[in-house]
Amino acid sequence: MTKTLEQKIADKSAIIGIIGLGYVGLPLVRAFVGAGFKTMGFDVDQSKVDKLVAGQSYIEHIASEWIAQCVEQNHFEPTADMKRLAEADVLLICVPTPLSESRDPDLCYVEATTRFIAEMLRPGQLVALESTTYPGTTRDVMLPILTATGLEVGKDFFLAYSPEREDPGNPEFSAESIPKVVGGFDPESLRLAEMVYREAVVRVISVSSCEVAETCKILENTYRSVNIAMVNELKMLCDRLGMDVWEVIEAAKTKPFGFHAFYPGPGLGGHCIPIDPFYLSWVARKYGVPTRFIELAGEINTSMPNYVIRRLMDALNEQGKPVNGSKICVLGVAYKKDVDDDRESPSFLLMKLLGEAGAQVSYHDPHIPALHAHRNYDFSGMESQELTAEFLADLDCVLIATDHSSVDYDLVVRYAPLVVDTRNATKNVTEGREKIRKA
Repeated sequence: MTKTLEQKIADKSAIIGIIGLGYVGLPLVRAFVGAGFKTMGFDVDQSKVDKLVAGQSYIEHIASEWIAQCVEQNHFEPTADMKRLAEADVLLICVPTPLSESRDPDLCYVEATTRFIAEMLRPGQLVALESTTYPGTTRDVMLPILTATGLEVGKDFFLAYSPEREDPGNPEFSAESIPKVVGGFDPESLRLAEMVYREAVVRVISVSSCEVAETCKILENTYRSVNIAMVNELKMLCDRLGMDVWEVIEAAKTKPFGFHAFYPGPGLGGHCIPIDPFYLSWVARKYGVPTRFIELAGEINTSMPNYVIRRLMDALNEQGKPVNGSKICVLGVAYKKDVDDDRESPSFLLMKLLGEAGAQVSYHDPHIPALHAHRNYDFSGMESQELTAEFLADLDCVLIATDHSSVDYDLVVRYAPLVVDTRNATKNVTEGREKIRKA
């Protein structure tokens, strides 16, 4: 059985099935198609599948022309039919792993996907989870569902974990060029997972178990969360001391060793950094190990939107204006600059808080022309406003939440009566700086 799958990978006749066609799954499709494999894409969202079949991309950095060409040439076949999972030789799971309302891991998508796979599981398939999760998920959650079929792991089918690594908006890195960490449930699963990933990515780093690979991903993002929390706390101190934290960071980063610059902001966004530390602290509580440092970082980061709103209120008060009734435009709803990804964006909480305070809220984002409902927020129907001189002059305040490169910040500062900048986006603006407040 192993020899059959090994040969298919070696001669590139293996069909790669990718479950979840979002910001992780579609770039992975591109990597395997580029490596010469026929790739099937599975998603329960029929509207996504329909768009892909029609050659339309819904992710900015994946070109529609490329999708159309791959579909037309049968290199990529999108489908919502989970009964076709048996057609793939390798199944890579890229589904969301959000937090519940109580900030506990919500593995409903992983569990549902694993059940779909179990119904169709056949001898000779390799299953690999890529979704970010806590250590033990592959072994304790997925394996029992898959082995309930009567098939034996390491003999009949193979199981691995390889954490997704994506950096949307960064042209220097793509799925193909980012090294891939891989952990197998057993030696044979690891060997086959190494083989298949090595065909599509620049480098494969093998580790001793699925748990090590799972923890590796959480460490990467917890590291970032803790350091961002530190500079967010420093920002609040610098504000009180009358200093610019951005100038402090620029000075510190001139040290050629022992320092890596992190930057403050209005809160954390994206699917990973706001979520992963809570996965780690959850599993630590399960084993009775305190993670006070990590939990404190999470508290600081989640408190930043409220801090920004207080700073905005103070800025309006200086001009004798209340928030209630003020026209405020949130500039940027993507979670980071130059992307069209608004998952877990702090902008939505900022907009919610402003609305609750009575503000008339609008937004501008060159990458997100209209808003859709999310799990925790529903601003569906709102559309991005054009940054004209007339629109800006009619506002009471612009709140910069995302520092998109394409925005004309000179124009914003020239015509807006007040600008609250959480990203240092206005650092190069020379005229009208008296209207800028940092937050």
